[in-house]
Amino acid sequence: MENVVLIIHLILALSLIGTVLLQRSEGGGLGMGGGGGATGSRPAATAMSKFTWMLAAAFICTSIALTLIAASNTAGSSVADRLGDLPSADGVAVPDLGDSLLPPSLGDEPLLPAGE
Repeated sequence: MENVVLIIHLILALSLIGTVLLQRSEGGGLGMGGGGGATGSRPAATAMSKFTWMLAAAFICTSIALTLIAASNTAGSSVADRLGDLPSADGVAVPDLGDSLLPPSLGDEPLLPAGE
């Protein structure tokens, strides 16, 4: 079910990109540079803009559906619960790191900056 919704979601995304790119530019990108005209209202909705809104609504619906499906798939389990499923390290030699995680020095001198 998740794969079907995901494929529909991808098709809707590509279709939405295509319809937005096919629409006629009305100038004044981001509302800049437009004189507003005498009426100052938006132009009438065309069939292409209505189709774009329908695709956008369907895209949002599939996004919500995918979120709900993902939430139901992981319900009742957490990352901490899944850590217990890791294979144990029995029989594997673990190196002794000592007290410090710093790399060993060349001699017995401490690891300090050069000026101190």
